[in-house]
Parts: sequence; C-alpha cells; structure tokens
Amino acid sequence: MATPPRHEPRPVGDAGTDRGILNSLGRGVVRLSVVFNWIAGIGLVGMLLLVVADIIGIKVLSRPVPGGIEIVTFLAVVAIGFAVSYTALVHGHVAVDFVVDKLPRRAKLVVSLVTLLLSIGLVAVLAYYTFEFAARLRSTGEVSMTQKIPFYPFVYGLGVCWVMTALVLVREFVQKIAKVVKTWTL
Repeated sequence: MATPPRHEPRPVGDAGTDRGILNSLGRGVVRLSVVFNWIAGIGLVGMLLLVVADIIGIKVLSRPVPGGIEIVTFLAVVAIGFAVSYTALVHGHVAVDFVVDKLPRRAKLVVSLVTLLLSIGLVAVLAYYTFEFAARLRSTGEVSMTQKIPFYPFVYGLGVCWVMTALVLVREFVQKIAKVVKTWTL
C-alpha cells in the first residue's frame, strides 16, 4: 500500500469562489482516494490472513477454511478495485512515453490532455457497465457456489471504484487545463 501524497492539490480555476470550490473538491477527491486505498489494504491483509489460516487449517487440523477460495476471490476484488483510484492519483500505472518525451512542452500537454480525456471516457464506460452488470446480478440473485455469498455488492463496489477513478482523472484534467491556460497566457 502506497503512502498518501504529501502535497495538496494545486489551486485551479479563476480567482474567487471557483478556486475555493475546485480546491475543496480536489482535496476531497484526494482524501477519498486515500480512504479507498486503505480499504484496498484491508482487503489485502484479509486475503493474507485467510490464506495463512487456510494453510494452517489444512496442515495442522486437516480441515481447510470453508469457502476460503471464494472469500479470497472477493477480497481480491476489494484489494484491486479500491486501489485503482489511488494508483491513478500518484501516477503509479505503467506508462510508456518514449515518443511523447521527444515532443515540445506544449505538444506534451496536448497529448496529456487527450490521453486524460480518453481515460475519463473509458473509466466512465467501465463504471456504467459495471453498475449495469451489478444490477443484473442482483435481479438474478447470483451467489457464490459454496458459501452462497451474493456477487452484486462486490460488483457495485467495483463500480464505485471506477467512479472514484474518473473523479481522480477529472481532477488531474482540470489541473492540466489550468496549467495550459497559465502557460499559454504568459
């Protein structure tokens, strides 16, 4: 689990109330993303503890944890899904930009803005279809095989994670727009 960023969002927007509102929203996105990352960490620790308990149960007691594999799978959804927005916040995803590095500064900003717009669009589509799938799972009453744990709460949680990731990307987009406006007006 990564440590929270040490910087607060930079001021964006015009002076006055817009600046305060955008800063407040930006800080809220950062804080909520950090909370999501902690939830991901708890899911990861839960996976670890469950796997250790299962191994001890099998080796020492000759009895595995009932539904251990199912529960670990659900915890993996929590661990991965809730970490995505924070990873986007700290730019922890893999990026291959050897071509973009050779571009002039303004072209880099334009490429960055286009990439952010495409990313926001992709994440919004993922959120929409994830919520749609969760609603379908809820209506059909689909549950896990051995423990009968319903799938839909985890899928809804994943949809919320996509929305949070979209907010992180929108925050970054607004900051880049402010940077472009500041750079090009100088």
